[in-house]
Amino acid sequence: MNISGDSLVVILAVGIAAGWLAGQIVEGTGLGLFGDLIVGVAGAFIASWILPQLGIHLGSGIVSAIVDAAIGAILLLLIIRLVHRRSRWGGIWGGAWRRRW
Repeated sequence: MNISGDSLVVILAVGIAAGWLAGQIVEGTGLGLFGDLIVGVAGAFIASWILPQLGIHLGSGIVSAIVDAAIGAILLLLIIRLVHRRSRWGGIWGGAWRRRW
């Protein structure tokens, strides 16, 4: 797989935009520039797998890529929030643990 410099810039721009958009939609999940980039790129991979499975095609172009990646990033952030709340480190117990240490 050979990725040109222009392609890498587009991938990074889509990842940052999608991660930022997902962070704005899912409240309380501001992750900063690097975190938004990771969530956006991971969301793009999730969306590229799950949307065709559901028979959803939103078009082509940069705007469509951002919307697709944002949908995947939103799903990823919701799953992370759900797992974090149910883990023994999150929720009520996690707050008590952090205060103690």
